[in-house]
Amino acid sequence: MLLVGLTGNIASGKTEVAELLAERGAVIVDADELAREAVAPGTNALASIREKWGEDVTAADGSLDRVELRARVFSDPEQLEELNQIVHPEIARLRDERVAAARDGGVRILVYVAPLLFERRLTDECDRIVLVDAPRELRFDRLVRRRDVDEAEALNMIAAQMPAELKRARADYIIENTGSMDELRKAVDGVWESLQRDAMRELAPAS
Repeated sequence: MLLVGLTGNIASGKTEVAELLAERGAVIVDADELAREAVAPGTNALASIREKWGEDVTAADGSLDRVELRARVFSDPEQLEELNQIVHPEIARLRDERVAAARDGGVRILVYVAPLLFERRLTDECDRIVLVDAPRELRFDRLVRRRDVDEAEALNMIAAQMPAELKRARADYIIENTGSMDELRKAVDGVWESLQRDAMRELAPAS
């Protein structure tokens, strides 16, 4: 099985690329979905978050208020790292379960969508790295205009991640998401063809 790490800084377009890869036959495991599962009501991670940041970070139904928590931690690198230390071990456990099940099920290409693939030093666990990128100014505009994020918070969210320039040098494939949806589809088609060839080479018996 070819394990592909799909990453990109916030508002680069990872979700759209993951959806396009799924349409083409990839199995998708999304770190953000695992993160929501990791902090679901009743989990140890949610209890630790509530203990650290107080009851205000939970909604009336007992679930995590991600907007409130994000507002508290993204502007403070130390608090953000504390949150990561609580959540990421559980995400890793869930990810390993999904990957093992995919291998056992004969999946050829699994794409792990992870915004913090580089920051959490997960690149060595992947056979290939696909980076989705767009200029910082465009990503800021997407956050503010499309997601209705406050400008100051958008800047904090962008600053909290490793600069994309450092990631580009270590990616196997780069998808530039600066144009139309049709242009993005064409770019994904090219990468998908390459990943299929990579998967065939991985499965080929050693001579």
